[in-house]
Amino acid sequence: MNCLRCGAGLVEGAAFCGTCGAPVTTKVPSGGISLDADGQGVGLGYSYEILHQPAFSLAIVRLEPEQSILTEAGAMVAMSANVELQSQMRGGLLGALKRAVVGESAFISTFTARGGPGEVALAPGAPGDIAAIEMRNQTFLVQSSSYLASDAALAIDTRWGGAKSFFSGEGLFVLQVQGTGLLLVSSYGAIHRKRLAAGERYVVDTGHLVAWEATLQYTLRKAAAGFFRSFVSGEGIVAEFTGPGELLIQTRNLAALAGLLKPFFPSQSSSRGSAFDFDFGD
Repeated sequence: MNCLRCGAGLVEGAAFCGTCGAPVTTKVPSGGISLDADGQGVGLGYSYEILHQPAFSLAIVRLEPEQSILTEAGAMVAMSANVELQSQMRGGLLGALKRAVVGESAFISTFTARGGPGEVALAPGAPGDIAAIEMRNQTFLVQSSSYLASDAALAIDTRWGGAKSFFSGEGLFVLQVQGTGLLLVSSYGAIHRKRLAAGERYVVDTGHLVAWEATLQYTLRKAAAGFFRSFVSGEGIVAEFTGPGELLIQTRNLAALAGLLKPFFPSQSSSRGSAFDFDFGD
């Protein structure tokens, strides 16, 4: 029997895993998204803790000697002096090109503790929450902008998100994550969980998606029937999911915030001169 948390082999009759220290249970997970309610846990060669939730979350990953964690490029806030950073094109040239098209960095950063234990502090670019998903031989799809970090043992690939998402500009590709280990995802705003029963249908604006189980089927469509109705509704492309499965939704949309702020910034034509007109009198 193997540990349900880290996948390591268990000694017969043991009450705790000798690798990660997790209590031994014979219960087989029935699917769903396993989130750490207390924001901390252990894996194979590392432990983690999420601080300052939910608005300005920071993930601290403590690595054992010669152990590694994969992160999105630019996610590092701070690290121990003995931690080595390497950047590489994940998934080869094709995978890098896919990530570049979706607007994400073509590189994945690998942090490795050299000569002793070390820690890495990670945070997303936008304010919001971080969720620690303990994957147990599962497959998840992650909105590319929500991926923060993952166990080096997890397999990450980039999948086509559908032709409609290309024309909407909302997530041409999504990340497919498979295996057993830690997956850190981030959100703009808080994270809302939604579980769907078999055959249950649910519609989510693509700008609010974080991650979902691969057991969920989904299609992309306009929010309302007809181009004009979709336009005046203010909604763009939505994803219609069909259960069974669970998904994570972020309560705020960064693109919507950018749209709200746009009128307060000078246009390109006005930027050629002064953006402000001051009258100091005679």
